[in-house]
Amino acid sequence: MKKFEPFAASRTNPHWNTMIKRELPLYPRVGDLRTPFGRDYTRIIHSTAYRRLKHKTQVFFSPANDHICTRIEHVTHVESISYTISQALGLNGELTKAIAVSHDLGHSPFGHAGEYILSDLSKTYLGIPFWHEKNGLTFVDNIELLEDVDMGKQNLNLTYAVRDGIISHCGEIDENSLRPREEAIDLLTYEFPNQFSPYTWEACVVKISDKISYLCRDIEDAITLGVIPADSPELATILSSNQLIQAMNNTNMIHALISDLCEHSSPENGLCFSAQALHLMDELKKFNYTYIYHSSRIMPSTHYFDLVLREIFEVLKNAYEGVQTLSRLKELTCIYPLLGNSFSKFLLNYVDCADREARKLKNRILFSWENEADYLRMIICYISGMTDHFAMEIYHEIIHF
Repeated sequence: MKKFEPFAASRTNPHWNTMIKRELPLYPRVGDLRTPFGRDYTRIIHSTAYRRLKHKTQVFFSPANDHICTRIEHVTHVESISYTISQALGLNGELTKAIAVSHDLGHSPFGHAGEYILSDLSKTYLGIPFWHEKNGLTFVDNIELLEDVDMGKQNLNLTYAVRDGIISHCGEIDENSLRPREEAIDLLTYEFPNQFSPYTWEACVVKISDKISYLCRDIEDAITLGVIPADSPELATILSSNQLIQAMNNTNMIHALISDLCEHSSPENGLCFSAQALHLMDELKKFNYTYIYHSSRIMPSTHYFDLVLREIFEVLKNAYEGVQTLSRLKELTCIYPLLGNSFSKFLLNYVDCADREARKLKNRILFSWENEADYLRMIICYISGMTDHFAMEIYHEIIHF
């Protein structure tokens, strides 16, 4: 059944050297047993952005029920689904896992609602949209730091194939027959989500697994929280007209869709579902948007998210004063110690300063105090990395006396 094996990301693949290319060579590890993609995987799961996913909204904000899906659980589902598909089709499971665990590192606090708010701010002040796939690439390329064998702080420096999988993963896809592009483009030329196909079959698997992972799980969570009734007539109609699954739960849905995908996909036809499975997914997606994502139970919280993120942005924006900004931030710390200290500490990792060598900073410099646009861009990055709880804590510090 491993019909994609000749096209896997392996040493026999003519694109192998491009797939494993890094900006700089990684520091050597004596006796390291890992492959290039194995090293990427561990670099990602050791990153702080990965750790923070456990406190970021997937769909439902701050649920009291511990069994409701958060962003980290969604990522785990994508890793499991994509690895299963890759193994069945003969693709590189290590590359698939590395892309899967990193694909949502660029997500903002408060899920997609937070993403829309940051995008509006970014378009207003920088003239460009914010979208989590591009922000994910920014984080792994520029923001996240790991200590090397000399305790120096370096950028993650991931392989091209993993970086491509992050920015190319957009799961809001409706087309059937997904296949990789041939050329290795400059990933910084991406201007909007889903602009290009991924570069590898493995990244295509993650892209389609992203959609498989959330369709049914979001319904399960919505039923648990009472957002939709368990006996929803609209949902019953969808299921009664499709014989692909017998029981409406996440495990049955995932198994059915994985099996269908592996059966109908081929290198000639691409990754594709049967007409029956594709119709089921399309109908469930429409149902989720109508009765879950646009539910009256969910929409009110977006007003709060908007207030929180915009207020944080405004406070930090108003602190800008060219080369005197750092002094202004120190003054800000006297009023808002948590916000002032955390933002100043964040910025000082990415600016040219006298103590970089003493602090063993070996990463890329991202801005200068003289450039206001760069400074505003760093605010967006800083806010996007927050967990839901930290953003709320900062907001409460701002409004409380």
